[in-house]
Amino acid sequence: MEKGSVSLGKRTYDIFVGRGAFNLALEKLSELCSEGRCSVCVADSEVLRAHSKKLSESFGKLPREKFFVVEESGGESAKSFSRLEELCDEFASAKLDRSGSVFALGGGVVGDLAGFAASSYMRGVDFYQVPTTLLAMVDSSVGGKTGINISAGKNLVGAFKQPKGVYADTDFLKTLPPREFSAGMAEVVKYALISDADFFEELGAERIDPESESLSKIIAKCCEMKAAVVASDEMETSPVNGRALLNLGHTFGHAIEKCAGYGEYLHGEAVSIGLVLTALLSRNLGFLTDSDVERIKRVLTLNDLPVKLRSPLSAEEILKAMSLDKKSSRGRKKFVVMKSIGKSETSSEVSDEEVVSVLREFL
Repeated sequence: MEKGSVSLGKRTYDIFVGRGAFNLALEKLSELCSEGRCSVCVADSEVLRAHSKKLSESFGKLPREKFFVVEESGGESAKSFSRLEELCDEFASAKLDRSGSVFALGGGVVGDLAGFAASSYMRGVDFYQVPTTLLAMVDSSVGGKTGINISAGKNLVGAFKQPKGVYADTDFLKTLPPREFSAGMAEVVKYALISDADFFEELGAERIDPESESLSKIIAKCCEMKAAVVASDEMETSPVNGRALLNLGHTFGHAIEKCAGYGEYLHGEAVSIGLVLTALLSRNLGFLTDSDVERIKRVLTLNDLPVKLRSPLSAEEILKAMSLDKKSSRGRKKFVVMKSIGKSETSSEVSDEEVVSVLREFL
C-alpha cells in the first residue's frame, strides 16, 4: 500500500492508496464509535449495490446507534441546494452532533456534496474521504474543495473543508464502469502536463486499466503532486501559479459541461476536451507545436478519452459560460497554459479574441 500526506500543520492528514485501504477506514469508524461518537456514511447507491456483500458485512459490525448510512445518487444533479438541505436533515435525524463525523464513500459528486454538508452542518464536523472512482482518488478527494452547482455554473457555491483522512482502495475500481475509469485518467494526464514530462511519457507507453500493476503508484503520484500544491497554496490565493495550476483544462471543461447540460459529459471527459483546447491555445500563443498537440491527443485517445465534441456547441455560449468561471478575477479570465509538455503556468493575458479563435478552429 502507498501512503502520503497533505502537510497543513495541525490539520495535516494521511492518504492511503491501494488494496486494503478500506479496512483502514473501517478501523477509523470503529474507533470513533467506541468513543461514543456518531458517524454518517454518505454512500453512492451504485457502490452500495456493486459491493453489497462486502459493505453489509463490514458495516454490520458497527453499532447501529452510532453509525448510519445515507444513500446518495452519484449524478451531477445531486450537487444542489435542495439535496444539500435534505442531507443536513438526515444528519440531524441521525443525531449527528459536533463530535461526529461524515464519511464520503463514492466518487467526486458524493465527496463534493458530503464535504460541503460537513463544512456547514453545525458549522463544521469532521470529514473523511473514501473515494471509489479513479477521478476522486487522484483529484477531488484530496485538497479540501467541496461544493455544489447552481444554474450559473459548476461548483460556484462551496467551501474549503479539508478531510481528516483519505482512504483510496483500488479494489473499488474493479467494478467501476470503463467510461468512468477513463474519465479519471483525464486528471492523471493533467498532472503530467502540469509539471512532469517524464510522467507524461510513461502514460503514453501503455493504456492504464483497473488491473494495471502500476495503478496504485500512479494514483499515489498524482496525490503527492496535488498535496505539494495544496500545502503551498491551500486557499488558491497565490496571484500566479499555485493551486490554480490544478485547473489546467478546467476553464474550457467546466464551460463545456454547462453548455452541453450537466450529465452529457462526465467531468473527466469535459476536462479531456478542455486539455485539447488548452493545447491549441498554447500552440497559438507560441508555446507548443502541432506535434505537441498531437502527442497530447494520442495519450488521451489511448485511454479512451474524447478529444472532440459529440455534438456542436456555440463558441459564443462557451465564452459566456467562461465569464462566470470562479477562477475569473476582476473581470479577467485566468487560464492555465502549457509552456511545454510538463510545464504549465497561469495567465490572465489571454484575450477573448484568442479564445474565440481557438474555439472556432476546434468546433
